[in-house]
Amino acid sequence: MSIADGGIPSPNIWHHPQTYEIENRAVDPDGVIEPAMRAIRDWAGATVLDLGCGTGFHLPMFARTAAQVIGVEPHGTLAEAARRRTRQLGNVEVKQGTAQQLPVADASVDVMHARWAYFFGPGSEPGLAELDRVMRHGGTAFVIDNDGSRSTFGGWFSAAYPMIKAPEVERFWTARGWHRTPLDMGWRFESRADFEAVVRIEFQPQIAERIITAYAGHEVDYAINLWSRTY
Repeated sequence: MSIADGGIPSPNIWHHPQTYEIENRAVDPDGVIEPAMRAIRDWAGATVLDLGCGTGFHLPMFARTAAQVIGVEPHGTLAEAARRRTRQLGNVEVKQGTAQQLPVADASVDVMHARWAYFFGPGSEPGLAELDRVMRHGGTAFVIDNDGSRSTFGGWFSAAYPMIKAPEVERFWTARGWHRTPLDMGWRFESRADFEAVVRIEFQPQIAERIITAYAGHEVDYAINLWSRTY
């Protein structure tokens, strides 16, 4: 396993890629996120950068209409999985790299997508400086993150990560010219066992067991923020 210099360890997908795949399939069961993004900036015929692409779960979705899709992932094993996933797609390239040192040319990206890729706000400034370099004039960047101010999942998230405060996150992005689109999507798992497995990779053990004990079922209301900026 190789890690690109400066790669920030992920507590979930880096250690549990198969369980994270279950989570990816459970997220946004009614398809709220994609049309919300397209309403702001469609990527048909565009060059798309999926930053922190992991195993490439979202790459085929972009590839269906984009001219070119570039996935960037710091974890070598995950990047290789993304290459395997997209090997039959002629318009996808996966590179190993980090947000703060993107292996992408200046002014070459029309649409950037980063989903749960350590972009909560403070601390992401080096990555945002790289976006200033690689985004084309008129291009749009999207950052998708949890909204800890509302929803059942948001309550769990805020309890588990009290250092990430929703008002501070909002101030950070708004001050830098990003626009917030609040969305309600959800988790919908095929089984209770899948729900429990994913909770255990997303939260510290004590909090995970508390959630599992207190929450019945395997569908969860879940609020997120879609942040966007046009360059």
